[in-house]
Amino acid sequence: MTEPIRVLIADDEALVRGGFRVLIDNEPGMIVVGEAADGATAVDLARQTRPDVVLMDIRMPGVDGLRATRQIADDPDLAAVHVLILTTFDHDEYVIEALGAGAAGFLIKNTEPRQLLHGIRVVTGGEALLSPGLTRRLIARLTHRTPRLDADALAQLTAREKQVVGLVAHGLSNTDIADALTISHATVKTHVSRAMTKLGARDRAQLVALAYQHRLVEPPDPAP
Repeated sequence: MTEPIRVLIADDEALVRGGFRVLIDNEPGMIVVGEAADGATAVDLARQTRPDVVLMDIRMPGVDGLRATRQIADDPDLAAVHVLILTTFDHDEYVIEALGAGAAGFLIKNTEPRQLLHGIRVVTGGEALLSPGLTRRLIARLTHRTPRLDADALAQLTAREKQVVGLVAHGLSNTDIADALTISHATVKTHVSRAMTKLGARDRAQLVALAYQHRLVEPPDPAP
């Protein structure tokens, strides 16, 4: 029998924590292992309970969610813990700072429950997740900050790797890409890993920025 996904909830609002707990505990294959009202407690509970995912609010008293995320990401004993940022604030700098702190994903609190549950599963599998509404702006910011590659680096990519990178840039998870290309999940992970190595991308977000910057995929239509 597969072990349930273990989730720790960190939010300073008791009603929010309660709502997330009900949603997660009623989802087959998931269980809440703890609640924290501030970042310091979240880090302590992460060390005690070793969850698969921490749902982390940004605005909390004392140690905020960004600092707590960085502390979790910097602790080698918590390498298997993935932080999914959930907040009402969708400012670009928060997104970039959260990803830089080591967050695996970023969702807005008004996300549909099914999308939140899907997000928990995605980051548990070691993949990055961004709220669809944030993707276009984040791409623009990351593309501006990302150094251009020379032609030799791009030439190292195989046709399949370029195809996979394009699908990553469109926001597909590894599982979605495997289904779309009728290949195994492990094969997708290999293609993504090799593409990141060849292009010198430090993470999935930078891989997306490079994909748009070098026209490995067409950018999204401008926002109205």
